[in-house]
Amino acid sequence: MEIKEFVLGLQHIGLPAKSIEETIRFYGELGFEVAWQTENGKCAFLKLQNIVIETYEVGEHAAQCYGAIDHIAIDVSDVDRVYALAQEKGYPVVSNGLETLPFWENGVKFFTIEGPNKEKVEFNQYL
Repeated sequence: MEIKEFVLGLQHIGLPAKSIEETIRFYGELGFEVAWQTENGKCAFLKLQNIVIETYEVGEHAAQCYGAIDHIAIDVSDVDRVYALAQEKGYPVVSNGLETLPFWENGVKFFTIEGPNKEKVEFNQYL
């Protein structure tokens, strides 16, 4: 099997923010709505039709330059199988293996690999 057989589409684009409030305001003016936000308000998923941006406040550590997108996340149907395939292919995993976060209704399970240009590619499955 190949990884592409498990791909459902683009899940989100990860964007570090100097100020989450400013980022939410800017994208809100473009038509994005907050689809989900952490209790502490420092991470939010903004949605406009089928486009999702995950933004999270990093303060002064935000790159603030062109190319500042942190990662792209690909929605997959079976993250465990995709992780096994990525390991078989020898892709450099830069996450702590398979991880989970309490995002959305039931959480998410994901892992991240490094691409040839030092970009991070996250494979993500809603639980």
